[in-house]
Amino acid sequence: PRTDIVFLKVHKSASSTVMNILFRFGEKHNLTFAFPLGGGFQLYYPKHFLARFVQGFSPSRPRRFNILCHHMRFLQPEVQKVVPSSAVYFSILRNPVQLMESSFMYYKGASAFSHVRSLEEFLSDPYRYYDPAKGDSHYARNLMTFDFGFNPDGEVSTERVQLMLKAIESSFSFLLISEYFDESMVLLKEMLCWDLDSVVSFPLNIRDNSTKSPLPGSVVEKIKAWNGLDWEIYTHFNRTFWERIERDIGRERMRREVKALRERQAELARTCLQGTGSVAAKDIQDSSLRPLQHGSARILGYNLRQGLDKETERTCRRLVTPELQYSSALYKKQFPPKP
Repeated sequence: PRTDIVFLKVHKSASSTVMNILFRFGEKHNLTFAFPLGGGFQLYYPKHFLARFVQGFSPSRPRRFNILCHHMRFLQPEVQKVVPSSAVYFSILRNPVQLMESSFMYYKGASAFSHVRSLEEFLSDPYRYYDPAKGDSHYARNLMTFDFGFNPDGEVSTERVQLMLKAIESSFSFLLISEYFDESMVLLKEMLCWDLDSVVSFPLNIRDNSTKSPLPGSVVEKIKAWNGLDWEIYTHFNRTFWERIERDIGRERMRREVKALRERQAELARTCLQGTGSVAAKDIQDSSLRPLQHGSARILGYNLRQGLDKETERTCRRLVTPELQYSSALYKKQFPPKP
């Protein structure tokens, strides 16, 4: 199994669920994480990543960490200072239409969104509300482009797009697609030589359906145009994702693997969870399992079944622990507080 990993955690793309997978794998195999200084949750995002943002990094005695997976704005020369040269780099993308809708709900307080009632209103005249000079403007335009380290306000020219795609391809071994999450997990398992249980998960940091509504076609087209660079990244890597599956796994085997993954997840859900699945934060009995609520989104979580034996309870708890709580617990384990 590969144990040296860089995961670029792209916003609003099922990346919290992937992070849970990495946390569990790292904890099980006693790996080290490149944590933000002081145990924070982001590596000084939205600044470009620097090695000195990592707890325990020192230029005079460079220390290599196994897993780098907290939110950052990618800058490879700096990343290379904190992970071994053998590290596998991967990320996950999401259709920019759904990504923008999610970003609008989640980052409603961002300067570009705070004075509009709806996404339609914002898109009817974006430059009235959007100011690229504002420190939080990246949430409102080409968010994936920004997270990969590029300029989200660059023109969508063939030349720029080609340079961007080439740069991503040269840095990252593969990119997953959140719309095909189960297929992505099979690909991840394959690329990292992991077993099935290492990539099972329950969806984390997901929104209650009551805050979602379908977007009219005219809005969809405006979102694609406004996020032109993201659209180019997504369509390109969505295509290469399926090409890789054809080449490395084959559709037939992929079908079998996805079926096995879903069966295992259903089995774990029956073992671990009360009821059928996710619940509103107010209905989560164990306060340590309540996810952070943000913007206008209502983030769901889980209740564990009562009466589980110790080992099963531990396995189940790891699967449903929200990102911030899990990150804090692992940080304390890696950097025990001084008495």
